Amino acid sequence: MKNLKCLSSSCWTLFVIQRTIVYGTPVRSMSCHRRNQSTDRALLHQDTKLQEQVGQRKQSFALKTPKGTHDVHPHQMAIREKVFNTVVNCFKRHGAESIDTPVFELKELLTGKYGEDSKLIYDLEDQGGEHLSLRYDLTVPFARFLAMNKISKIKRYQIAKVYRRDNPAKGRYREFYQCDFDIAGHYDRMIPDAECLKIIHEILKELELGEFLIKMNDRRLLTGILTVCGVPDSRFRTVCTSIDKIDKIPWDNVRRELIEEKNLFPETVDQIGAYIRLNGGVDLIDRLYNDSKLSQNKWVMEGLGDLNLLYKYLELFGVADKVSVDLGLARGLDYYTGVIYEAVLVPSSQQNNHLQDMVHVGSVAGGGRYDDLVGMFDSKGRKVPCVGMSIGIERIFSIVEKKAMQSVEKIRTTETQVLVASAQKMFLEKRMRIISTLWNSGIKAEMLYKENPKFLTQLHYCEERGIPLMAIIGEEELKDDVVKLRVVSTRDEFIVSSENLIEEIKKLTSQR
Repeated sequence: MKNLKCLSSSCWTLFVIQRTIVYGTPVRSMSCHRRNQSTDRALLHQDTKLQEQVGQRKQSFALKTPKGTHDVHPHQMAIREKVFNTVVNCFKRHGAESIDTPVFELKELLTGKYGEDSKLIYDLEDQGGEHLSLRYDLTVPFARFLAMNKISKIKRYQIAKVYRRDNPAKGRYREFYQCDFDIAGHYDRMIPDAECLKIIHEILKELELGEFLIKMNDRRLLTGILTVCGVPDSRFRTVCTSIDKIDKIPWDNVRRELIEEKNLFPETVDQIGAYIRLNGGVDLIDRLYNDSKLSQNKWVMEGLGDLNLLYKYLELFGVADKVSVDLGLARGLDYYTGVIYEAVLVPSSQQNNHLQDMVHVGSVAGGGRYDDLVGMFDSKGRKVPCVGMSIGIERIFSIVEKKAMQSVEKIRTTETQVLVASAQKMFLEKRMRIISTLWNSGIKAEMLYKENPKFLTQLHYCEERGIPLMAIIGEEELKDDVVKLRVVSTRDEFIVSSENLIEEIKKLTSQR
């Protein structure tokens, strides 16, 4: 079109008439052409400006995931799926049903349930007249679910992402998965609680993370200790938040915080410290029973009574040796009312230095009893006692991934059972027919997306991806109506009739 600028009006008319005769396009005036030229120049100018703006944005735009989040690569996903399967199988083994809840809830529903951690809730802008927040955990939405649906008894599990506006750190994210198991309903004391601790024990043992310890306490026992030591009721929650840091920072730092920030008298703090640094088993429970100060407090006696009964049930479940009473365990969430617990990994002399570093990731499971939470949402205040536990799945992921990196075993990112291959050219259609038959029979199969792939390329693909079998066809196989099956690891080969191919693949892959 650039060459048309030199045409006179008469030449332009002649050109357009000829174009109309040849191509059947309508005649347009010269003035229309001139207007189009002006429009083209304007659009070209705008396009140049747009390209400059895009170029500037590309230079200033940081290509990264948001702070506190991360991408998960295929080999990591393969590891995570195995961990998830272990967790879910354990939950199902104990008779749990699965539910799901929205990723965001009404803001007022979440407010006031997490103590000082409420500041970490992600608030959303007003959407459609509702003030919403991203869920902080799965427990409060579960309590809302029970109250809203008038459910008074359920054993449920849920695996979903939660969001916390926390400072990201090693093993700590702003978006992460939680794996929760909860028992709701009126039952005899401590039986559901013992099962929750048994589940933690089973999962940590099956995942082979190393030595672990489940620490437990009772919020009533902690409340009684604070009362005996002279802490006012109005400061219980904030003091518990400080006490909950005792396994993360030295006692001297916690002591300073209680005195300088929580405004407690030094002698009160020293009395608290004498108790909350105690830990042990049944012998510690007996010792506290006989404490002249504590034995006068009803909250202490109720808590000790339940812990003593819980120990009896844990002995029957065969897990008591992995459980210890730790009076410094507080768990800062406001909704806990009774027994609380937390699992941590314990360094072992059999671990190398790298693995010993991995055990300092914090708790890998936790939970407790929350008997009043559902009643907060019920219009008539009806209570549904609940107890539950949550697996610290993100921290477990990081440990299992590091162990996998040290292992010589190859991580498979797919579950492909067989690659349909050809040793010669011109067999694409036959490969497609065979692989379609395998897919229709439920066999996980692949083929290379080339008409004539080299046989060595197909073999290397199997070895790199960990595919155990190759189904090979060629002229001889087609003539005899057979398929050659090759075991990739040993390079052993078998001739199988086409009609028995599916049965033979299933048999060979079931043995692996």
